[in-house]
Formats: sequence, structure tokens, C-alpha cells
Amino acid sequence: MPCLLMRAATLIFLVLSIIRPANADDGGITILYDAFGNNAEMKHDWGFAALIEYRGQQILFDTGNDPATLERNLKTLAIELKDIDFAVISHRHGDHTGGLSHLLAVNPDVQIYTPKENFGVFGMTLPGSFYERDASLPESMRYFGGNAPSTIQSGSAWPKGNFAWISENTEIAPGIHLVIERGEWGVDLDVMELSLAIETADGLVIVAGCSHPTVEKIVSAAKEVTDKPIHLIVGGLHLLPAGREEIYRVAVALKDTWNVRHIAPGHCTGEPAFAILRETFADNYLSAGVGERIKLSGLPRHDTLPVSPSTKEN
Repeated sequence: MPCLLMRAATLIFLVLSIIRPANADDGGITILYDAFGNNAEMKHDWGFAALIEYRGQQILFDTGNDPATLERNLKTLAIELKDIDFAVISHRHGDHTGGLSHLLAVNPDVQIYTPKENFGVFGMTLPGSFYERDASLPESMRYFGGNAPSTIQSGSAWPKGNFAWISENTEIAPGIHLVIERGEWGVDLDVMELSLAIETADGLVIVAGCSHPTVEKIVSAAKEVTDKPIHLIVGGLHLLPAGREEIYRVAVALKDTWNVRHIAPGHCTGEPAFAILRETFADNYLSAGVGERIKLSGLPRHDTLPVSPSTKEN
């Protein structure tokens, strides 16, 4: 009997190892575009782009502000965009879309996921019935002479782009989710923004472009997609407009309410927020400057005490 139990246990272990080893390397995130970092060979500029390697796939997330700067940084890192499997553009702002012309020059047919916005810069198809008719008008005053097509295609700033418009939370590949929310923080309150939620061996990794909907709202949406713990948040948290009290509130909420294990902020997070988040997350704060690579899983987690808002500096 002990021999049979040992054989059964060995078989279960082998099966589980084949399915997904607990310590398997899920891949990493390389920051291609940002305005800070230690790599002197990388050009700094305002904007964001990252390359995500995930279980054999390569995903471009955003394209930065300037195609020439993106191209230069890619060459420095010896990364070829013709090799990516698909791209995600988080939102319509130029500091995230500026490098699209370079992407389309080297990989013209690549699938690009974008937020769905009526008459947005990525184009859109609307039903021909979207406007009210008035048959009392003469034909010369009626749209399409009174004979509207069944669908109306709105133009795109990149007419040859292979865009797929996302209007709801969608799993675009096994373990890779897109969550979409409307902006409510900053100057462009109508912007729709996509964030990535990636399932790893250690939990959920969230990649955010700017967090216009607020990072807390993005985390909440990601938790609705899959109830895994939040292992890591990478990208722009859009705390530039926030005062220090609000930054502390968000930092404490991410760490102690949402139980975010690691954080690697960049882009529009803001220098005061970098400092406060580093203080709050201590050794679980990761540098995410341009040219740096962050592992998706296998990060050492350091125990830290809960942070009280009363510890904030004025």
C-alpha cells in the first residue's frame, strides 16, 4: 500500500508539473519608452510603451510619443516589432499613440486592440441608423440624399491599421485580459482606456498606460475578471494632478485594501508619487525606468507593516 501511494503521489506531481509548475517563469515586461531611468543609452521622452513577454507571446503595449525615439530605443534593446504577436493601445492620447507609424511600417498587418470610441482616432463602424431622419427635407438637404448605407465607417488617423475595437472586458488570449473603463481623473474625462490584466503563477499583473479611470477603478475591474491576488502593477498611475494627501490615500489603499504585492510605477505617476509609493511599498517597490525589465512572476515578496494615513508628511 505505501508503494502504491508513493506511485500515485509521484504521478500527481508529474501531471501538475506538466500543467503549470508553481515556479514557472511567466515572462517579463521591458519598458521601451518613458522619461526616466538609469540606462544612458536609452532616450528619455514623455510617453509610455512596453514590451510584454508572456508564455511564448510578445505583446506591445502602447507606442510612446515619437516614432523616431521609439525606433532608437528598440534598436538599443535589439527588439524587433515585426516579431510581436499583437499590440494594445491603452487610449487615444498622443504620448501613447505617437509611435504607431513606426509599428505599422515594420509590422503592417499586426492586430492592434484599441478602446471603442465613436468617431475616435482609431476609426469606428456605426449603424447607418444612428441619426434621426426627416423626410420632409428636400433630397439635397438629407444625408446621403436620404439613402444612408447600412453602416458608416468613421475615419482613422492610421487608415491601414488592423484595429480591433474593445467595448467590454475581453480575454484576448489565454490568461490575457483587457479591461476597459472611462476616464474620470485628469483633463480628458471622456477618454476610454484599456489596461492589461495578465494571469501569472503568482497572481494578477496589471499593466496600465495612464490610469485615467483611476488606478483603483482599474484594479476593481481586473478583480472582476479574475479573483486572483494582485501580484504587480506596472505603468502610469496618473497621480500627477493629485496632492500629497490623495497620493498617500491611494498608496495605502493599493497596499492595505487591495493587497497589491509589488508596484512598478512609471510615466504619469509623478515624482512625489514615486517617493510616496516607494516609502509605502518599501522593498516591494520596483524600478521601472526606460530600458528596465521586470519579471512577471518569481519576484521576492518582502513583508511590510500596514501603513497608516497618519504617517503622511505635510
